[in-house]
Amino acid sequence: MRITAPAPAGRRAPALARTVIRDFKLNKWKYLLVLPAIVFFAVFAYKPMYGVLIAFKDYRPGLGIAGSPWVGLKHFREFFNDIYFVRVLRNTFSISLLSILFGFPAPILLALFLNEIKTPLFKRSIQTITYMPYFIATVVVCGLIKAYCQTNGVFNDLAVILGGVRTNFLVQSKYFYLIFVGSGIWQTIGWDSIIYLAALTSIDQEQYEAARIDGAGRFRQMLSVTLPGLLPTITILFILRMGGVLNVGFEKILLLYQPTTYNVADVIATYTYRKGIVETSYSYSTAVGLFNSTVNIAFLLAANRLSRKIGETSLF
Repeated sequence: MRITAPAPAGRRAPALARTVIRDFKLNKWKYLLVLPAIVFFAVFAYKPMYGVLIAFKDYRPGLGIAGSPWVGLKHFREFFNDIYFVRVLRNTFSISLLSILFGFPAPILLALFLNEIKTPLFKRSIQTITYMPYFIATVVVCGLIKAYCQTNGVFNDLAVILGGVRTNFLVQSKYFYLIFVGSGIWQTIGWDSIIYLAALTSIDQEQYEAARIDGAGRFRQMLSVTLPGLLPTITILFILRMGGVLNVGFEKILLLYQPTTYNVADVIATYTYRKGIVETSYSYSTAVGLFNSTVNIAFLLAANRLSRKIGETSLF
């Protein structure tokens, strides 16, 4: 038996280079097509990551990142010992979990509802109506919410009709979660349902025919055929959603919250804004942001691992 010795590292390197060059020649237009995306992420995603060092330094603009003194985990300890740490963490998790609990299933239910509509005109009308709020700017949406929640607003008119009393809903903390999560669902439900509608088109229609032959009604077909067909898409999107569990709509909260609702509306993003932009504590706010990103990554990895173990569907 003839045994061939492995090629030396110096020989493997030119072989790899030739393979890369040959692949580039064969797929040069594909590489050219993806080049703008690579440049975008390199410039706006990976290059700014150098600034994470600020979290471990006492950053002074005059000295720059490299020249600022190293302080280690000082700013992280300050954040964990801050009197607002528990509040902003609780509020962020509360808003995010409520958004997942009520907002994540909403586009799935809408897609299932639209899939059952057999009248094309009615179906397109519902799609158009539900898509439109997504294209309204956040500042406009918040302006509408403020107008509707005022004492003489539409919501108060409805409350009076139902036997309630007039009040400014936005200045009362007990209504903030309802307003924030409800308006978020209204604004994104139509747009988020598009990917589920696209996934529905990939389900084999013969499965529906087989289910009808077996005597399954429309509701049973939805449970036995439609939902299992959507499950891989739902799983992937849920994993991605868990990767942003602490990313709550910063602009919307900033436009809606008031001193009377800070106890329920102040989240990590708004806290970072006040510390970094208003108080110019750049190192401290960077440390808070890094903590936020680390927790998001942890949730992403945990959700991905759990999904792979239970349903054999995962991102990686």
